[in-house]
Amino acid sequence: MVVAAAAPLTVIGGNMPLAMGLGNGAGAPVGFAIAALVLLVFSVGFVTMTPHVPEAGAFFSYVTVGLGQRMGKGIAVVALIAYTAIQIGIYGYIGWAISDTVAHYNGPVIPWPVYSFAVLAIVAVLGYRHIELSAKVLGVALTLEIGVVVLLDVLMVADPGPAGVTFASFDPAVFSQGTIGIAILFALTGFIGFEATAVFRDEARDPERTIPRATYAAVLIIGAFYAITVWAFVVAIGPDQVTGVAQQTLDGDGNMLLDTTGATMGSLGRDVVNVLLLTSLFACVLSFHNVIARYQFVLARKGLLPARLGAVHDDHDAPSFSSIVQTITATVIVAVLAVLGIDPLVGVFGSMAGVATVGMVTLMLTTSVAVLVFFLRYPDRAAGRVFRTRIAPALAVLGLLASLWLVLSNFTLVTGGSVTLSAILAAIPFLGLVVGFLAWRPSQPLSASGPDTARVEDHQRDVQ
Repeated sequence: MVVAAAAPLTVIGGNMPLAMGLGNGAGAPVGFAIAALVLLVFSVGFVTMTPHVPEAGAFFSYVTVGLGQRMGKGIAVVALIAYTAIQIGIYGYIGWAISDTVAHYNGPVIPWPVYSFAVLAIVAVLGYRHIELSAKVLGVALTLEIGVVVLLDVLMVADPGPAGVTFASFDPAVFSQGTIGIAILFALTGFIGFEATAVFRDEARDPERTIPRATYAAVLIIGAFYAITVWAFVVAIGPDQVTGVAQQTLDGDGNMLLDTTGATMGSLGRDVVNVLLLTSLFACVLSFHNVIARYQFVLARKGLLPARLGAVHDDHDAPSFSSIVQTITATVIVAVLAVLGIDPLVGVFGSMAGVATVGMVTLMLTTSVAVLVFFLRYPDRAAGRVFRTRIAPALAVLGLLASLWLVLSNFTLVTGGSVTLSAILAAIPFLGLVVGFLAWRPSQPLSASGPDTARVEDHQRDVQ
């Protein structure tokens, strides 16, 4: 589930050219490897604390247990902001991708917001009615998506570009050029949602054994997949040419993923990858819509958001009002970005991915601190596990602080805007943390009776 949610084509098609064009060019694979290493160290403390968290929930459950309800609700707001930002970014990305596809087949030139709003309308209907995509159909599409990228990797390495099969990407003189922090930023964005392994704890037959394995495997598989694929593109294009090709994509003069696929696999391969890219983006944005709607639902039930957002639709048995609010929020933000004439790939997807990454790193950083505090408070539960309860979380804090510094210090490159605009965007997750922290009040228990009780409990489990 977690590997599938990583949406590999979405990351390779969008994050990769951003990491290369704005970051450190041919050295981008190292950025993805560093991101995977940081997340792997983080996972040690994360899975060690999992059995001690009473709710099978996301990061805010861990922070609540370790640092208290006030900080937990602040982190819940950060998570809501991060998911909203990445969803808006994907609306920009899918609008650009559809427009690029239509133009490739000599169709009419239609502005990207038109396609984004069309997708938004479809997502709104599905989210309101709680219609779920068939797991089998989605599973087949994701299997094809991963399979075609693996095949593409093999073909690119088997028939390399002008420099041959080169490992220049891993030369310190190469990956230290440019801005490796940008590569790390967009690599971290590709891991959003990997913490979901712990969410399935209640459904695992042997969670003490399988949850750690699943978490470590997910990080290693996703990290290796990204790093190897980005390296394969360097091999196919050439380390000296790859930055220019990536920048052409960012300028709207090309499509790094599809053009390279066409050169490697022919027009049929390009068409197949194009279709899978669009289905990947749609599934991704629909998933984030449902996550955000249910996040709002849970926060409303906990008293942090207006109670109306915690209502359940009588006919559709879904948090439909929360879904409507989420649709309105997305519509307004996309409309503002469209009116301002923001570039859909760099301006919308790049900037919003940056905001989401700041939020994600803040979530993981706070969770690592919560792990340290929890096991210091209950030393009996840490007996004999010094590395997992002390050393690894401390290393994760240091690694995440370094990652956060790299991201923030290079944020103007991500947004392409002024220092003031970049500072405002980067500050949004931190402002959310403050708002959630200050707006905290003790949660009111749900009524033990009433027609909505069972459905509310069901949807709380959906959110988890």
